[in-house]
Amino acid sequence: MEICTHTRRTVSAWLVLLCSTLIAVAQNPPADVSLNSGQLDTNAPSTITLQDALELARKNDPQFHGAVTAVKLAHEDQVQARAALLPSVSATSQALLTQGNGITPNGRFVTNDGVHVYRAWGVLHEDLSVNTLTLAGYHSMTAATAAAKAQQEIARRGLKVTVTQAYYALVVAQRKYATAQQSRDQSQNVLNISQKLENEGQVAHSDVIRFQLQFNQQQQAFEEARLAMDNARLNLAMLLFPNFNQNFTVVDDMDSAQALPEFAEVETLAGKSNPQLAAAMAGMRQARANVSVARAAFFPTVAVDVDYGIEANAFALRSVNQGFPEAGRLPNPGYFATVALNVPVWDWGSLRSKLHQAEDRKDLARLELTFAQRQLLSNLYSYYNEAKTARSEADMLRSSADLAAENLRLNTLRYRAGEATVLELVDAESAFTQAQNAFADGLQRYRVAVATLQTLTGNF
Repeated sequence: MEICTHTRRTVSAWLVLLCSTLIAVAQNPPADVSLNSGQLDTNAPSTITLQDALELARKNDPQFHGAVTAVKLAHEDQVQARAALLPSVSATSQALLTQGNGITPNGRFVTNDGVHVYRAWGVLHEDLSVNTLTLAGYHSMTAATAAAKAQQEIARRGLKVTVTQAYYALVVAQRKYATAQQSRDQSQNVLNISQKLENEGQVAHSDVIRFQLQFNQQQQAFEEARLAMDNARLNLAMLLFPNFNQNFTVVDDMDSAQALPEFAEVETLAGKSNPQLAAAMAGMRQARANVSVARAAFFPTVAVDVDYGIEANAFALRSVNQGFPEAGRLPNPGYFATVALNVPVWDWGSLRSKLHQAEDRKDLARLELTFAQRQLLSNLYSYYNEAKTARSEADMLRSSADLAAENLRLNTLRYRAGEATVLELVDAESAFTQAQNAFADGLQRYRVAVATLQTLTGNF
């Protein structure tokens, strides 16, 4: 009997516990549970690497797409310029219906030899000029296409610098946020230690006040770090997603940065694949071709038209000529050719003015090419020195961060043992925060410096 009673009491207790649990869950559901669907939230944040970020930015950046569109337009201009060099074929059909005079088979208009006139021609047209023979117009469009492709590459590499800077700005902001959180927790821990030591009569109340001020500062720095991290996420999301998605995480790979090659290798790459220099050279070729086009306008041009088809009073291969019915049915298809020679005589100086414009643009293109060469050398030395310095400083900052962390640990132990002053511990905390943040900034600086250098050399 006692066993049954005990069993009933146990079951009753479990039922009460189960009911209370269900009521608590119904009143305070977990954050990841939907009361409507009863399903767990599966919208996990996507992980984005730097390469993923670059691909997403290329799909959504309007400036880069503008450069891509410019290449497409230049290619179509090149196709049109090539087509202008080749003969064109067209077809035309007409029916000329003229009012008759009632007496003769001719119409009332003297230009028509009958009341009904039908035309069905196939026309072959070709313009012959100096430009046709020298292909100057086609060469100009070819150079324009090459310049557009170089500008597209410039936009692509510039976008890489922008995305790299925004990507690692978020990584640095996350590191600074973690450092600020660690510093805040450390300040809270030290504050608790000082309060405990004050209660034991080992330290003065001024130490507690100083550590309370330090904790307040660290709490403020923690809030500022959170704000900076949120802003960095917004900036990167604006570059990557058309719908302004912020549900993503980035990969912190700053500690595994690629090595910097020797300057001789970098110089060779810059000479082979520098888009600024390629754009300047293409602009020079286009300017020279445009001068040839302007000079060709002073020479005569020849237009040749060859027409084959019918122009008769009946739409048929053979018909009776109304003027000579006795000749019977005569063939209608035939051809005629027109050759026109156009000689420029007087244009009030417009052709010479266009030639002067083309020559001035060629001189400017030559100057831009020489400047691009000088600027390439200057930027190459400057960007390489920046990357080299950032690399060496990053190693030094890493060592400083490790030393600052060890210094903070030792001073915390010394203060707890009564061997360090409050100022020494506060200085150790500040040095730790500054060293960690400086190390993160140094790694970002090297990443951005490498991306900037690669705008001149391409990937290495």
